[in-house]
Amino acid sequence: MGYLVAAVLAPALGPVLYALLHGHERAVRAVDGFVYAAVPLLVAWQVVPFALEGTAWPVLAAVGGGLLVPTLFERASHALEHRTDDLAILVGMSGLGLHALLEGAALVPVEGSVAPAFGWAVVLHRIPVALVIWWLLRPRHGIGIAAIGVAGLMAATLLGFIAGGELLGPVHGAGTELYQAFVSGTLIHVVFHQGRSDHDH
Repeated sequence: MGYLVAAVLAPALGPVLYALLHGHERAVRAVDGFVYAAVPLLVAWQVVPFALEGTAWPVLAAVGGGLLVPTLFERASHALEHRTDDLAILVGMSGLGLHALLEGAALVPVEGSVAPAFGWAVVLHRIPVALVIWWLLRPRHGIGIAAIGVAGLMAATLLGFIAGGELLGPVHGAGTELYQAFVSGTLIHVVFHQGRSDHDH
């Protein structure tokens, strides 16, 4: 239960870090650099396990689709450019929520306990994920929408835990992995295309 409480509360530190660092130019550049590095690492996290199994091509295709589809929409019409980025953010949020849901389910103790390494990994990586969410939403849509995004991450974790291991079987599969890979591609698009203009200082 301790890991669950920590995993649910940890995302709140993302906005706190953003607020503490945002007033300092060097710190802002460091946060921006972190986000630009974190999203490609998210893609690597999706692809590497499949590469080790020799089945990475479908995942790479899904990442490429997530990267190219918003670009194609924007090329079709400049009027769609802003809406396309918002849609890509929405898709990205759904993928991060799905991931939080699955991790919440995985935090249900097996034989009375959760492996400490897994528990702490879930807790600690929630902080940078929340920071990325706040970084994407706060400049574009304000504090209220950004807070809803972070709260959604917290709620998905709790919901996953309540649903328990019964959720892992039907939800966790090849389709879910491909969707999360597609989401990774859309996040790359938003961060490197629109993120730079949203975070000019």
